[in-house]
Amino acid sequence: MQTGKSTIIIEYCPKCGWMLRAAYMAQELLTTFTDDIYGVLLKPSETAGSYGVYIDDRIIFDRKQNGRFPEVKELKQLVRDIVNPDKSLGHSDRK
Repeated sequence: MQTGKSTIIIEYCPKCGWMLRAAYMAQELLTTFTDDIYGVLLKPSETAGSYGVYIDDRIIFDRKQNGRFPEVKELKQLVRDIVNPDKSLGHSDRK
């Protein structure tokens, strides 16, 4: 049952051992955006070295393109800007 809220997908390389990193990011997003998102899906990638974050199938962060993993603060800002631009992130907000 879709509610009109966005679904976040974290696609990670299981062979690289990035499942725990993806689960931690999912936990942070679920805690911060409880009322703003439908859920977070962890998706094992078939592509080695892959780590991407999508909102409704639109990529918002790609490890290979950025040359690094996202910081939690940065990821929260990227998600907020799409799912609820008026939401305050408290200490995680840009200054």
